[in-house]
Amino acid sequence: MAAAVQAELNGHTAPEPVLPAQPVVGGLAVAAVSHASGGRPLAKPPVRKLAKDLGVDLATVVPTGADGVVTREDVHAAVAAPVAPSQAPTTSGAVAEAAPGVEPAPAASALAARETRIPVKGVRKATAQAMVASAFTAPHVTEFVTVDVTRTMKLVQKLKADPDMAGLRVNPLLLVAKALLVAIKRNPDVNAAWDEENQEIVRKGYVNLGIAAATPRGLIVPNIKDAGVKTLPELSAALGELIATARDGRTSPADMSGGTVTITNVGVFGIDTGTPILNPGESAILAFGAVKLQPWVHKGKVKPRQVTTLALSFDHRLVDGELGSKVLADVAAVLENPQRLITWG
Repeated sequence: MAAAVQAELNGHTAPEPVLPAQPVVGGLAVAAVSHASGGRPLAKPPVRKLAKDLGVDLATVVPTGADGVVTREDVHAAVAAPVAPSQAPTTSGAVAEAAPGVEPAPAASALAARETRIPVKGVRKATAQAMVASAFTAPHVTEFVTVDVTRTMKLVQKLKADPDMAGLRVNPLLLVAKALLVAIKRNPDVNAAWDEENQEIVRKGYVNLGIAAATPRGLIVPNIKDAGVKTLPELSAALGELIATARDGRTSPADMSGGTVTITNVGVFGIDTGTPILNPGESAILAFGAVKLQPWVHKGKVKPRQVTTLALSFDHRLVDGELGSKVLADVAAVLENPQRLITWG
């Protein structure tokens, strides 16, 4: 522009600028960015989406449709068109030489053909939204403890033979749930919720115990209402019904609402422990890891013992380190010596 103005002042017209030759890709001249219309490339919305999915810049596609409209075939042709490594144009306009031994990246369409896209909806979508909201709303703190649960595992076997537990689900998770309920009874301040709108801590006088369940529909967290007042047989029956209902896909929204604390049993997958994310609106979540036979110092001697690792995540706005530590320590103490279920429970 400046050269043209100066030329006019000097009494003659500046020569027309010489445009660089259009690079040739796969035998086709690459369309100029502005296209013939001088603006945005013409294409229907589905074609634009296809180009976006395949990583194709419509401005570089030669249109073959009527009135210069880019078609689906044009987009696929642009993807399939090979670019010689030694002739790939650089941002400066120079020709870049391919590095020795370096193969060109596979075409986007070839990669897309090896991918499967699964729509995020239903339970999985709701879970994802809830976990993101929880992770970025509540300040999480996680503590860990490794505990000898040999006595608990022996108690599980005794309970299976107890006539009062006949026909009921009896497993380590049942006693972990009971241990957590005992710990909450001893430390009731942990069973609370943060009310952001009213800037209040709401301490709950009931425990709705959530159990994270993996189902074909995704992860759900139904809860046992008033779990804190149930006897061991009642808790076992409720736990069995909860899991069966979840696996059958019959869990209702009411079953998943109103939870106060949750247990996630990652041990069933052979995992030692993890850092669980709080279920939205709850104060704490306990991860129960795999129970493994390990060398352990017991009564002054190294012996093989059944050992597990527990992890407790809690909302640090309403549960401080002391309270969280007491809860986790109490759960561990009950599992190490189930006799405390009688004296504490």
